[in-house]
Amino acid sequence: MKAIAVHEGATEPELIDLPRPDPDTGEALVRTLRVGVDGTDHEVISGGHGGFPADTDHMVLGHEAVGVVEDANGTELSEGDVVVPTVRRRPNGSNDYFQRGEPDMAPDGQYHERGIVGDHGFMAEYFTSPAEFLVPISAELADHGFLVEPISITEKAVEHADASRSAFEWTPESALVLGNGSLGLITLAMFEQRFERTYCLGRRERPDPTIDIIESLGGTYVNSTETSVPEIPDEHEAPDLIYESTGYAKHPFESIEALAPNGVLAALGIPGDWDFEIEGGKLHRELVLHNKAIVGSVNSHVGHFEAAADTLASLSASFLDDLVTGIFDLDDYEAAFVDDDSTIKNAIQFSEYEERR
Repeated sequence: MKAIAVHEGATEPELIDLPRPDPDTGEALVRTLRVGVDGTDHEVISGGHGGFPADTDHMVLGHEAVGVVEDANGTELSEGDVVVPTVRRRPNGSNDYFQRGEPDMAPDGQYHERGIVGDHGFMAEYFTSPAEFLVPISAELADHGFLVEPISITEKAVEHADASRSAFEWTPESALVLGNGSLGLITLAMFEQRFERTYCLGRRERPDPTIDIIESLGGTYVNSTETSVPEIPDEHEAPDLIYESTGYAKHPFESIEALAPNGVLAALGIPGDWDFEIEGGKLHRELVLHNKAIVGSVNSHVGHFEAAADTLASLSASFLDDLVTGIFDLDDYEAAFVDDDSTIKNAIQFSEYEERR
């Protein structure tokens, strides 16, 4: 079968041949439909994030996948089911986090992430997975099912932000998304269903397709070259929730000051090392005197994937058409990894969905 992988020391993905995998007991064989490409894939390729599986010189890429069960192999799934795989797997035997169904809360060293660290991903014509990590979705969602994984990331982050405010009556009206990449835009579309007023901060200048999407969703675009995060309350309003998806290390600290009283910051970006000065006392006072909270969030579990499938079904077709800028066949896989101003969300198509009758 064909697969897209990166070899150690390489800086570009390549198409390779691998044997088609056979499912072990408790696993199903899945025929891959589409796999999304995101910033994490680019970081893995560049060597800035993740790690290769043991005893191999390459890793199959991809963690945003949708496929069809080819061989249920005695599991509770059925041949023809459309499924989305979760990302984290047990590293060497089980542990408490996996036993509780909370692999997303496991610390470093107690998980592998398919296509990211320690385990091969889903950018192959077929893959196997324990059935417990395959989430069935409606066949109507097959074309965009690769978006379930990124949506699930926001489902978890918002769940944890809400939980941090659960000790009192919290009625947020406004939200600010930091970052107008694909995850930021998906999150903004989700927030439009919950908040009265939404904002999205980015660095792009008009004309730009991401700004068009922001405004089509009813959000207000904030150009960070003109308005910094701490200035947003003066220019617009202090948001009740800030969702950080940029990986720009100053943003979480700037967000403390920008939040409304009782507000919460959900931080998801993963920055590189960067030393800079902050006004520690001032930020500490903001947190304490205004009951603000910071929540860090990474990965998601099966429940978040299930919620994400429902959310995907609620998003408009026009938004999804604008968001997904390219679907590329295997013969043109390299184009899926081109990241320029016209790219928002790309995916690679391995096979077409055909409903079984």
